[in-house]
Amino acid sequence: MKKYLFTTIIMLALFSTIISCSDDFVSPKPEYSIDSENYFNSKSDYDEALVAAYDLLQSTYANALLGEIASDNTLAGGESPTDVIGWQQVDDMIHTPVNSNLRDIWNWMFAGVQRANYILEFKDKTDFEGKTQLLAETRFLRAYYQFELVKWFGGIPMKGDARFKVGDEKTVPRSSVQEVYASIEADLIFASANLSPTASQKGRVTKGAAQALLGKAYLYEGKFVQAASAFDAVINSGKYTLQSDYDAMFEMAGENGPESVFEVQYTDVEGAGFTCLQCSEGNVAVGFSGIRNYTGPLFSSGFSFNIPTKESADAFETGDKRKDVAILDIAAWAASNAGVSYGKGNEDTGYFNRKYLPRKRSAEAQGDLNLTNPNNYRAIRYADVLLMAAEAYNRGAIDDTKAKTYLNQVRRRAFGDNNHDISVTGAALTDFILAERRVELFGEGHRFFDLVRTGKAAGKIPGFKANKNELFPLPIEEIQFANGNWQQNPGY
Repeated sequence: MKKYLFTTIIMLALFSTIISCSDDFVSPKPEYSIDSENYFNSKSDYDEALVAAYDLLQSTYANALLGEIASDNTLAGGESPTDVIGWQQVDDMIHTPVNSNLRDIWNWMFAGVQRANYILEFKDKTDFEGKTQLLAETRFLRAYYQFELVKWFGGIPMKGDARFKVGDEKTVPRSSVQEVYASIEADLIFASANLSPTASQKGRVTKGAAQALLGKAYLYEGKFVQAASAFDAVINSGKYTLQSDYDAMFEMAGENGPESVFEVQYTDVEGAGFTCLQCSEGNVAVGFSGIRNYTGPLFSSGFSFNIPTKESADAFETGDKRKDVAILDIAAWAASNAGVSYGKGNEDTGYFNRKYLPRKRSAEAQGDLNLTNPNNYRAIRYADVLLMAAEAYNRGAIDDTKAKTYLNQVRRRAFGDNNHDISVTGAALTDFILAERRVELFGEGHRFFDLVRTGKAAGKIPGFKANKNELFPLPIEEIQFANGNWQQNPGY
């Protein structure tokens, strides 16, 4: 059974919208003997609070799943056009501030920020060996959650190294996008300087992860010189390589492999029900992406959401070995494997997101098997770093030769030869890099944001409206709680 880092520990409230569904603690304290204001008296207190900050990473399954559905890669699917209506609305680009699935992303990412700020608010209370490393991990996590928030919602309220308390929503303004990125940069610069290159435990962040996320933040800001430098630090570290077998990388045996820069850990030893999806230790997105009523080899069944479109399946070039890893053609699979049967759901195309389809598991798996899939989420892969570096060097007009070197490393693995190398420069090279990102990272939750940040979403994503759908609306509850202090995003 997989040893895992993350255990649900503490749910800290953000205003009145973040509600705990777990009262478990790593080391239970005598009842009423301690509260949040007289905690942090020992290294173990800080360690437990840090694990609580890591815990919200598991809820980013929602970000990855909805990041695909919002793009031109996949359709919402499900059982019917009203199955998980919030996803259906995002798929059709008709979502409003009343959307429980978008609210989940806001709530869970802010809970992550809040937990990190809890540590940072009391960072000077107690000294102990290894404190700088702990604070570096904390600041990476805060940057990670803030980066997700700014991608989805734009400017967010920030309160420095302090927790939000009830009433702050009426006095603390939304920071600008630039101010949020400045906070992210500062956290990741600190983390890059102080994190160990090697994780002490699988799932913990490293120097390379911080440098890669810093480069990604710079790339989203259009700071191409800084982005290229950050990515080169990862590439030149010698810590990461492209995994030779692209298929094996997405199986359990391939987790935390040589290409993994940052990976969110999941397990199937603890489950939860549909009333508290973020409480599950499994990757909930996997079960939702599964084949409806499936029987047969290798895979187990699921709910047939996140259905690849024919257009996205056709985006793979002839001879690209990644296609059969990224996309399962269920009819072809059934024809070549005896005993396969399956059902068809809403918006059926015959395709499924194979990377994150649920695999068959042992009888020891616990909880609702659709919610406890142990598939890790490969949040930052080395191939992603190479392609982002290529983009920074090209779009920043820095060095197209270097950009092509990084791009072609990825393509040579995909095709198994040098015959598919790209030789163009300038804007044509930009198009090839972005097309490569689509197929290399298919099903991994990046496509919508790649289209938005490069100004290509309108016309690519059905129903996308320019100057509106680049951002998602703040939940209506947050606008109401703020009582006029926070303005809604334009168009909503």
